[in-house]
Amino acid sequence: MDHILIDDLRVLTIIGALPHEREIAQPLRIDLRLGVDLHNAGRSDELTDTVHYGLVCERVVAMAQDSKDILLERLAAKVADVVLEFDLVETVDVTLTKLRPPVPEAVGTTSVVIHRSRAEAAAPPLEDHEVIVALGSNLGDRLGYLRFAVQELGNVVAMSQVFETEPVGGPDDQGAYLNMVVKVQTSLDPYAFIRRCQRIEANALRQRIVRWGPRTLDVDMLFYDDVQIDSERLTVPHPRINERRFVLTPLSEVAPERCPDGWDDMLPPSEIHARGPLVV
Repeated sequence: MDHILIDDLRVLTIIGALPHEREIAQPLRIDLRLGVDLHNAGRSDELTDTVHYGLVCERVVAMAQDSKDILLERLAAKVADVVLEFDLVETVDVTLTKLRPPVPEAVGTTSVVIHRSRAEAAAPPLEDHEVIVALGSNLGDRLGYLRFAVQELGNVVAMSQVFETEPVGGPDDQGAYLNMVVKVQTSLDPYAFIRRCQRIEANALRQRIVRWGPRTLDVDMLFYDDVQIDSERLTVPHPRINERRFVLTPLSEVAPERCPDGWDDMLPPSEIHARGPLVV
């Protein structure tokens, strides 16, 4: 697990059991260690692929200032719950330090350290969404590019077999395509997921020179749950699904309920040959 560290966050708050501690706010130091998968952020340079630590600080401080807990343990648990409300945070280590502990002995500070995970905290679990994705390649190591896409998409829960098809549209003299459809479970929103698809294409050296021209890798989002989006950035469901036998044939293996009734009879015949399952 990768980590984001937030050290020496200061806050004044009421904390403690002694009478004077219930009257006067005292300084606390908060140190956080967030367990986050940072692979996508490292590739994309996009803030949406990581955790905004400025917002984490803001929300933790706001909560702590309003709290009037007796125990550091209680406030530390509440800090952990706030942090785990952020998408992508899977674990958090919280160190809560009293900078002026009310004891007569010579002691610098006293602290509580806790570890919490999303699975055990009060934070709600991330909601999974079902995304159907079409993959295609007709340049270079076609199977290798399909395999790369499957590995990079995340939690792939179902895959069609691979089909070889003749190109539809675009310039002449293109090579045959390998096509397949996969089902992915993800907590990403539709726009974050399409950015992931585009990054996968870019990392496969996809070049957009000629419309419907040959390409190393196509990663097309067909469906995102039952959401409908029609914007400049994204159209879901994909607008040309029902025109393409090379999409509907593998789609019928992964999500037949997504195919229109009688699609096999409505589409003109085209060359499409099953190549068997993809070995990942």
